[in-house]
Amino acid sequence: MSARTVLGARLTALCLLAWGAVASAQAPVPAPPVVVTTTLLAGNVYAVDGQGGRISALVGPDGIFLVDAQFPAVTEKIVAALRQLSTSPIKLVVNSHVHGDHTGGNENFAKLGATIMAQPNLRLRLVKPSPGANGQVPPPAPAAALPTLIFDKPFTLMMNGETVQIVPLTPSHTDGDTAVKFVSADVLATGDVFRSVGYPNIDRSNGGTLKGLLESMDTFLSLAGPNTKVSPGHGDITNRAALQAHKDVIITVRDRVAKMKSQGMTVEQIVATKPTADFDAKVGNAAASADRFVQQVFADLR
Repeated sequence: MSARTVLGARLTALCLLAWGAVASAQAPVPAPPVVVTTTLLAGNVYAVDGQGGRISALVGPDGIFLVDAQFPAVTEKIVAALRQLSTSPIKLVVNSHVHGDHTGGNENFAKLGATIMAQPNLRLRLVKPSPGANGQVPPPAPAAALPTLIFDKPFTLMMNGETVQIVPLTPSHTDGDTAVKFVSADVLATGDVFRSVGYPNIDRSNGGTLKGLLESMDTFLSLAGPNTKVSPGHGDITNRAALQAHKDVIITVRDRVAKMKSQGMTVEQIVATKPTADFDAKVGNAAASADRFVQQVFADLR
């Protein structure tokens, strides 16, 4: 073999190694498997965390009652986790709002025998979805995923020795929001109207409003006492003081944006002033939610 042939072979091998290294570096890293965990909140009420918004679960001999359903891909893991707490069937699922990380598992739970409950606007939006953030309109939910127990006024369930208050909210995060208060356990599930991390998301394409958001925060404050455990749609379990702080942030940012808007500033100019800056560290996840919240407040101010 000539020296030129040997050199060419070596160069080819080096190129192949380099290409392999680049391809390996660019290969997507697979997401770790979802782990579903349960955390006792109080009494026989648990937080169930997996993929998507938090589920609050009431367990006991009368059956299992769930607030929200997460994504369909994790239903089996959710059921397995619940089976460690109770062998009772899953009887009721109430949707706190329409987003897929809270309603995606509806069909699976319905096929297991659960009755799905929600406000009428939520059901309508599952039948005829609004465009997502990317402008694409999701397909309608399958028939089995649609809520069949519809409510537009507060009502109370007695289940597993617990008094469960179902509280439909005024349009806030969306126009189909619902909160749930477990009275004896003193646990309040808020859905995404309140998150303990990040700024609020006023989903105007799904009927959310700033005015309603503040009204719902007042509803939460009326339902929460000094020892209430607040179970938000996302973020750590928290308390009434966090609800009050969240409301104060909303009011302060609203007033700042309103003042600048009245002076003729554009939304881009207002966002550039960073009107949330003094809250960002405390609120958390500011990079992903602060500018969006300011834009939503601007759009909703009359």
